[in-house]
Amino acid sequence: MTTTQRVWISEHAHQRLRDELVELQSLHRDDGVDAADPNLVVIQQARRSRIQQIHDLLVNAVVGEDPPNDGVAEPGMVLTVRYDDTGDTETFLLGVRGSEHGELEIYSVESPLGTALLGARTGQQRSYLTPGGATVAITLLEALPYGVHRQAGAVA
Repeated sequence: MTTTQRVWISEHAHQRLRDELVELQSLHRDDGVDAADPNLVVIQQARRSRIQQIHDLLVNAVVGEDPPNDGVAEPGMVLTVRYDDTGDTETFLLGVRGSEHGELEIYSVESPLGTALLGARTGQQRSYLTPGGATVAITLLEALPYGVHRQAGAVA
């Protein structure tokens, strides 16, 4: 499945995805798939699927451009939320799964949490449904552009 939605990824993640794509494409060319071996066919199909997924990410990527530092939750922002029922907090990147960003957990804008937070401002409360059907109330405590978050971590 292809997407036309623009996605945010860091320069480092972009390079890592490009390297993975080159490697997968070279393996894809080198594979002489024996149609009689179902394991090799499945591996080749999975590889083709990952190549397409990476290609779609790279074609639609906004690379390394931080969103404005305005406290609004959007792709490319590192969000800190409080789970209102427990008081627990979590910090994560609102971005693209499959484009790792070091120690940060990544939530997609298509995830229930990401969808609920998209467009939220610092201090705003939102809620979302878990796959199990529970409603979870959260408050956005902080929204920082990825680059600002990284610089603050480097200083600390």
